[in-house]
Amino acid sequence: MIIDRQLLLSNAQAITVSAVSTNTIDLTVARDIGIGDDMEIFIRVVTAFAGGTSLQFSYITSANADLSAANTIVSTPAIPLASLTAGSEWLRIRVPVISQAAQVARYVGLAYTAVGTFSAGAVTAGIVVDREASVSYASGLNINGF
Repeated sequence: MIIDRQLLLSNAQAITVSAVSTNTIDLTVARDIGIGDDMEIFIRVVTAFAGGTSLQFSYITSANADLSAANTIVSTPAIPLASLTAGSEWLRIRVPVISQAAQVARYVGLAYTAVGTFSAGAVTAGIVVDREASVSYASGLNINGF
């Protein structure tokens, strides 16, 4: 996975209460953000969460750079604390096409909706072309009798 700094929405952003990503993507700036490629959202827990109850991740758009009065495009369900371990990834989807006029806005970002107050936890998130998606499985080779 190649991470483009201009498409990085959160860089080891600590989450203790509900918040939005520290960075946004301004869709009015003329630049190539992967035109013609399948863009994907990635949210990776880089520091395990502790203290809160659950966390929900949402891909949002807003007319405002601070992502206030945002429209939610897609969200995860509330993810329980026990699942918010370092290295876990969430909202692993292709960037959805925004087709409803009411949802089209200048800025895109992420919202983090916390239940409870976390004493630890951080995420790195953004939009990438090729997300790391390989899975390692235990060997199924039976070596008994060799």
